[in-house]
Amino acid sequence: FSISAAQSQSTLEVKLKALQCHFTWDFDNSRCKLVRVRDKLEDIGTEEGNSWLGHISNLQGYIHYQLGSTEDARRFFSGAAEAFRRSRNSDSDEGPWLLVNYGNLAWLHFHLGEQAESQTYLSKVDTLLNKYPSPSQDELHPEIYAEKAWTLMTLRRDQKLLVADYFQRAIRMQPDMVEWHTSHVIALINAYKYSDTPVEEIMEKLKMAKEQDPENLYLAVYVLEQRAKKGERIADEARELASKVLRNPVSSYSGMKALLWVYRSYISFDEAIDLAEEALEKHPDERYLKRCAALCYRWRIVEKSDSRLNKSKTDRAVSLHKEVISLYPQTSSSLLKKIHLANIYAKSYHGVAEAEKIYQELLVKKLEPADKQMIYHYYANYLFYDRKDPHRSTEYHMKAAEIQEQSHFRNYSVQLLKKIIKTNTTRRRREIEELLANL
Repeated sequence: FSISAAQSQSTLEVKLKALQCHFTWDFDNSRCKLVRVRDKLEDIGTEEGNSWLGHISNLQGYIHYQLGSTEDARRFFSGAAEAFRRSRNSDSDEGPWLLVNYGNLAWLHFHLGEQAESQTYLSKVDTLLNKYPSPSQDELHPEIYAEKAWTLMTLRRDQKLLVADYFQRAIRMQPDMVEWHTSHVIALINAYKYSDTPVEEIMEKLKMAKEQDPENLYLAVYVLEQRAKKGERIADEARELASKVLRNPVSSYSGMKALLWVYRSYISFDEAIDLAEEALEKHPDERYLKRCAALCYRWRIVEKSDSRLNKSKTDRAVSLHKEVISLYPQTSSSLLKKIHLANIYAKSYHGVAEAEKIYQELLVKKLEPADKQMIYHYYANYLFYDRKDPHRSTEYHMKAAEIQEQSHFRNYSVQLLKKIIKTNTTRRRREIEELLANL
């Protein structure tokens, strides 16, 4: 390995670091996060006509590389290029939509020690940028902004405003991309879900997006939800929309989960269950629909606990959760479903013994900090509400807060601990104060 070869590799790496692609974007590369997102992408499906198939394959390629499978990474990156070519209906095999894909391939070959191939893809990026320069000299190409926005929307829930901003920049330079407008509006809805932003402002953008993308049922569900929030009666339209969603291919982009949430929030828990079961009847082997159905049963049992809940519903909830856990075998993806199963046991005739058994198994597992924090959070709530044990509940909220992982679980525990030392004369007051002071 000569000095000139080392210099050549170093020069190549400098050029690669200047690319805009998944390998240079700032992501959470923890294994548990990547496995969850990989499963989430698989649930979107590969139905022809999905305008994000190229982006999905690009992200899958990156995730598989990070998880140690270079052959799968190569396969997905190649698939991304083909998906982009089909979705853009272009006369040319190449276009600016391949900028991120070529950047990913340049990095993949570099990591595999294939410098010549890496340089080839680096040159392809330069050629595309010269042939299709960004309409705005000081900004990234709109195709890059759009892919970065979609990728962040999929990977980082804490970057909603940045996602909306990236889509807005892409649209300003290339306003004819319908799916960018749709995703921009969805990003805005997600960003302002818990804020004081007037519903009217979002409704106006939603209506415009729906006019441009009338066949998008996911968007139609959002329009319906915003109207329901204003107090409008939407039950009949929701049922009509459900019949359309049921006719479409199964995908997490179909709008089914969002529609089930509308049913749960504005119609009834039981009708949400009926809709999920109807979808499963049509597609009995689809794991995504089983996951949706399991969620509906959990809502019914955990959030609307009452004496009218019959044993058959509880048994169905338990069996669905067990099946979903087996269909998402990686611990990272099935972990939350195991917690949900424990909560169902705690609220049902099974009692807390089964719930406690699951939690004890999870508490001793070797997990990444983010997953450990999530378990501490749920176990603390279970101890408080189901075991009526506030002292031990506080102990586990302290454990969740101690883990240096920014999340809504940690924020919840920190806020609760602050409230405890303000309102309670707990014997652990000084210990809690010291913990909060050191965060």
